[in-house]
Amino acid sequence: MTVDDLTAAITDMYRSLGDRSAFDARLHPRLTIWESDAPELLDGLAALDELRDRRAADRGPGAPPTSVAPEQVRGEAWGDTGLVRYVLRARYEAGRPDDCFRVTDVLRRDERGWRIVHHHAEALR
Repeated sequence: MTVDDLTAAITDMYRSLGDRSAFDARLHPRLTIWESDAPELLDGLAALDELRDRRAADRGPGAPPTSVAPEQVRGEAWGDTGLVRYVLRARYEAGRPDDCFRVTDVLRRDERGWRIVHHHAEALR
Protein backbone atom coordinates (compact mmCIF):
# COMPACT_ATOMS: atom_id res chain seq x y z
CA MET A 1 0.00 0.00 0.00
CA THR A 2 1.18 3.49 -0.83
CA VAL A 3 0.29 6.98 0.32
CA ASP A 4 -1.84 7.17 -2.84
CA ASP A 5 -3.94 4.27 -1.49
CA LEU A 6 -4.37 6.15 1.75
CA THR A 7 -5.49 9.41 0.16
CA ALA A 8 -7.69 7.48 -2.30
CA ALA A 9 -9.52 5.98 0.71
CA ILE A 10 -10.49 9.51 1.81
CA THR A 11 -11.50 10.62 -1.70
CA ASP A 12 -13.55 7.44 -2.24
CA MET A 13 -15.27 7.89 1.11
CA TYR A 14 -16.56 11.34 0.16
CA ARG A 15 -17.65 10.08 -3.27
CA SER A 16 -19.97 7.69 -1.41
CA LEU A 17 -21.51 10.46 0.72
CA GLY A 18 -25.26 9.86 0.75
CA ASP A 19 -24.78 6.10 0.98
CA ARG A 20 -24.28 5.79 4.73
CA SER A 21 -23.19 2.14 4.73
CA ALA A 22 -20.58 2.74 2.00
CA PHE A 23 -19.35 5.91 3.75
CA ASP A 24 -19.23 4.22 7.15
CA ALA A 25 -17.26 1.28 5.73
CA ARG A 26 -14.25 3.66 5.80
CA LEU A 27 -14.80 4.39 9.52
CA HIS A 28 -13.60 2.18 12.34
CA PRO A 29 -16.60 1.34 14.59
CA ARG A 30 -14.76 2.73 17.64
CA LEU A 31 -13.48 5.90 16.02
CA THR A 32 -13.25 9.16 17.94
CA ILE A 33 -14.36 12.48 16.47
CA TRP A 34 -13.80 16.17 17.15
CA GLU A 35 -16.21 18.42 15.22
CA SER A 36 -16.70 22.20 15.40
CA ASP A 37 -20.40 21.81 16.20
CA ALA A 38 -19.95 19.11 18.86
CA PRO A 39 -18.57 20.39 22.17
CA GLU A 40 -17.42 16.97 23.36
CA LEU A 41 -15.28 14.19 21.92
CA LEU A 42 -17.58 11.75 20.11
CA ASP A 43 -16.95 8.03 20.58
CA GLY A 44 -18.09 5.52 17.97
CA LEU A 45 -20.53 5.33 15.10
CA ALA A 46 -23.61 5.68 17.34
CA ALA A 47 -22.39 9.09 18.53
CA LEU A 48 -21.71 10.09 14.93
CA ASP A 49 -25.24 9.05 13.95
CA GLU A 50 -26.65 11.25 16.73
CA LEU A 51 -24.63 14.21 15.42
CA ARG A 52 -25.81 13.50 11.86
CA ASP A 53 -29.45 13.40 13.02
CA ARG A 54 -29.05 16.67 14.95
CA ARG A 55 -27.48 18.36 11.93
CA ALA A 56 -30.31 17.20 9.69
CA ALA A 57 -32.91 18.56 12.14
CA ASP A 58 -31.02 21.87 12.49
CA ARG A 59 -30.67 22.24 8.72
CA GLY A 60 -34.41 21.96 8.25
CA PRO A 61 -35.77 22.12 4.71
CA GLY A 62 -32.69 23.86 3.26
CA ALA A 63 -30.98 22.28 0.29
CA PRO A 64 -28.08 19.95 1.06
CA PRO A 65 -24.72 20.59 -0.59
CA THR A 66 -24.46 19.87 -4.30
CA SER A 67 -21.02 18.33 -3.68
CA VAL A 68 -18.63 17.59 -0.84
CA ALA A 69 -15.02 16.87 -1.70
CA PRO A 70 -11.55 16.97 -0.16
CA GLU A 71 -9.00 19.44 -1.54
CA GLN A 72 -5.30 20.01 -0.83
CA VAL A 73 -5.01 16.37 0.29
CA ARG A 74 -1.72 15.37 1.89
CA GLY A 75 -1.04 11.97 3.39
CA GLU A 76 1.69 10.04 5.13
CA ALA A 77 1.88 6.39 6.16
CA TRP A 78 4.00 4.49 8.65
CA GLY A 79 3.28 0.81 8.25
CA ASP A 80 -0.39 0.26 9.07
CA THR A 81 -0.92 3.79 10.43
CA GLY A 82 -1.68 6.79 8.24
CA LEU A 83 -2.39 10.50 8.54
CA VAL A 84 -4.33 12.53 5.98
CA ARG A 85 -4.80 16.30 6.10
CA TYR A 86 -7.12 18.19 3.78
CA VAL A 87 -9.66 20.95 3.31
CA LEU A 88 -13.18 19.61 2.95
CA ARG A 89 -15.36 21.85 0.76
CA ALA A 90 -19.16 21.64 0.66
CA ARG A 91 -20.59 23.45 -2.37
CA TYR A 92 -24.19 24.69 -2.58
CA GLU A 93 -26.50 26.11 -5.22
CA ALA A 94 -25.67 29.59 -6.50
CA GLY A 95 -26.01 32.32 -3.92
CA ARG A 96 -24.94 30.32 -0.89
CA PRO A 97 -21.25 30.37 0.04
CA ASP A 98 -19.26 27.16 0.37
CA ASP A 99 -18.62 25.62 3.78
CA CYS A 100 -14.98 24.65 4.32
CA PHE A 101 -13.38 22.59 7.06
CA ARG A 102 -9.77 21.85 7.96
CA VAL A 103 -9.59 18.10 8.54
CA THR A 104 -7.05 15.69 9.96
CA ASP A 105 -7.81 11.96 9.84
CA VAL A 106 -5.79 9.21 11.48
CA LEU A 107 -6.26 5.86 9.76
CA ARG A 108 -5.29 2.27 10.50
CA ARG A 109 -5.02 -0.44 7.87
CA ASP A 110 -6.66 -3.75 8.74
CA GLU A 111 -8.22 -6.64 6.80
CA ARG A 112 -10.90 -4.21 5.50
CA GLY A 113 -8.37 -1.64 4.25
CA TRP A 114 -7.68 1.87 5.51
CA ARG A 115 -10.25 3.01 8.07
CA ILE A 116 -10.45 6.22 10.07
CA VAL A 117 -9.82 5.78 13.78
CA HIS A 118 -9.79 9.50 14.60
CA HIS A 119 -11.36 12.41 12.70
CA HIS A 120 -10.78 16.06 13.60
CA ALA A 121 -12.64 18.76 11.63
CA GLU A 122 -12.62 22.50 12.24
CA ALA A 123 -14.97 24.86 10.42
CA LEU A 124 -13.23 27.70 8.61
CA ARG A 125 -15.07 30.98 8.99
